[in-house]
Amino acid sequence: MTAQLSDERRAVLHRRVKLIVAFTITYNVVEAVVSLLAGTWASSAALIGFGLDSTIEVASAVAVAWQFSRKTPERWERATVRAIALAFFALAAYVTVRTILTLTGSGEVDHSPLGIAITLASILIMPTLAAIEIRTGKELGSKSVQADAKQLLLCVYLSGAVLLGLALNSLFGWWWADSVAALVVVVLAVREGIEAWGGEVESPFEVLEDLEDLEDERVPDESCDSPTFAQNADID
Repeated sequence: MTAQLSDERRAVLHRRVKLIVAFTITYNVVEAVVSLLAGTWASSAALIGFGLDSTIEVASAVAVAWQFSRKTPERWERATVRAIALAFFALAAYVTVRTILTLTGSGEVDHSPLGIAITLASILIMPTLAAIEIRTGKELGSKSVQADAKQLLLCVYLSGAVLLGLALNSLFGWWWADSVAALVVVVLAVREGIEAWGGEVESPFEVLEDLEDLEDERVPDESCDSPTFAQNADID
């Protein structure tokens, strides 16, 4: 349950959301252009899918930016979350089709240093940005902000899968590896889309926090059950 925020704190968080989505839009436009060019030059379905994922992330960030440009962003929460869910489904559909076409075709994927560079950059940048946005969305109690952050996390997963595929292709000539790796992301995208559509937004960072809370609660209970505690209780 979100604690009551003061007007000043809420205004600070709203400004932070706007800065996050502004950076996300700028970065992902660059990422999309570089990835699409690199993917076209290398005939890489995964890189092209990665570039299109960047455009979907831009659409998701634009939806959140539009929401927080309203006087009462909370009124548009459900519509924004649904729009982000549709973006997840669109990404999953495209990557699935593109991957199947690549695997059933005869074309090989060329070595792509530019593709490796852009995916590595995303792996380094996006986790921090996603963590900040998730914490901001959690404090605001905004599912749309948290759902947008999950788009960033999906970008990290996709970056890792594409980077692995490109590396295997460069090292061993396994041209099909990037397509196989991209199928993992399809499953993640569908799951995140279903959760967002149903309004169930939980991040990996939030799961870790919940686990830490459970551990903290368990320590006193275990101490009460210890033999030493039982002996002290008998003495009293």
